[in-house]
Parts: sequence; structure tokens; C-alpha cells
Amino acid sequence: MKNVTLILLFVSLISCGQDKTPIKGETEYQRAQNAKFKDVTESPLTDKDRKKFTGLDFFKVDSSYVVSARFKRTPNEISFKMKTTTNRRPEYVKYGELSFTLKGKDLKLDIYQNQELIQKEGYEDYLFLPFLDETNGVETYGGGRYIDARIPEGDTMVINFNEAYNPYCAYSERYSCPVVPRQNYLRVRIEAGVKAFEKH
Repeated sequence: MKNVTLILLFVSLISCGQDKTPIKGETEYQRAQNAKFKDVTESPLTDKDRKKFTGLDFFKVDSSYVVSARFKRTPNEISFKMKTTTNRRPEYVKYGELSFTLKGKDLKLDIYQNQELIQKEGYEDYLFLPFLDETNGVETYGGGRYIDARIPEGDTMVINFNEAYNPYCAYSERYSCPVVPRQNYLRVRIEAGVKAFEKH
């Protein structure tokens, strides 16, 4: 019985030691993402990938990818069923248009609002910004990336591409993810945010 107790104590100490492993990340956002991916209750990773997970691969943080965009609301838009990687069709509405300059190019993105999500407390002002760029299929996930946003008070919005993240479909086939609309293709390399995930 004494030996069993010692073994259990040893296993417990190992587990505690693993939990205290420093979370990787250049910024608070990156550390929060890595912590979520390590957490069995939140991680989109398969059990196999999560057990080997040491941290997401990000581009180096670059302030030139934090841009101030002109925000134009589009209040007369009609809601639509957005395509996903499965047969699921969540209801979205185009909430506005973002115009900005990046790397010497004038660019535009449509930004959306999930009509079901805004019914939940804390998400009333949540906006969804999906985009494609010229790194897709090379350094980044082929299906594009997403950015979370909140409705601004005025007519400008800051877009931080350093916080661009992958759809959960990039990590596991069990997820249903919105397909980035074609008009949100940026003819520029967005070398910021998370890179493609290498599965084990």
C-alpha cells in the first residue's frame, strides 16, 4: 500500500510540473492562444496532436500589419447563409466595409456579423473578419484566416493582422468552418499572425 501511495505521489508531482511549463508566445495574445490549445477542455487539436503540442507557429510580430481602416457601415444588407466546409449554413449579415492601405496597396475587406452569436451575452457587438492572402497554401493555411473584431464607435477600425488565426478546420476535420468569401481576397502577402499547422 505504501508503494502505491508513493507511485501516485510521483505521478502527481510530474503532472504538476507539466502544468507549470512556461507558455510560449511573443505577445499576450499569442500566449493566450497557446494556453487554449494546450487546454484539453478548449483545444481544437486531436488528442494525438495536443499531447505533442508545444506552441503555434507565428510570424514575427510586425507593427506595419496593424492598420487603421475606414469603416463604412452597410445597414441595408440582407442576411444570408454563409458557406462552410460542411453542409452547415450559419446566418450572417455583411455589417460593413473596411478600406485601408497596406504595403503601398489600397485594399478592402467586407466584415460580417453572425446573427446567432450576437444573441449571446458578451457577443452583442462581435464582428467576423475572414480573409485570404498570397501566403495561403504556402506559409499559411490554404483556406484563409480569421480576425475577431468589435463594432467601433466611430468610422475607423484598427485591424491587427498579427492576431489573425486559423479556422479550426486547419487542426481537425471534425469542425465546420465558414468559407472565406471571394471578395475578401487580398492581393498582398500578409506575413503576420499564425502560420499553417503541421499535423503529427
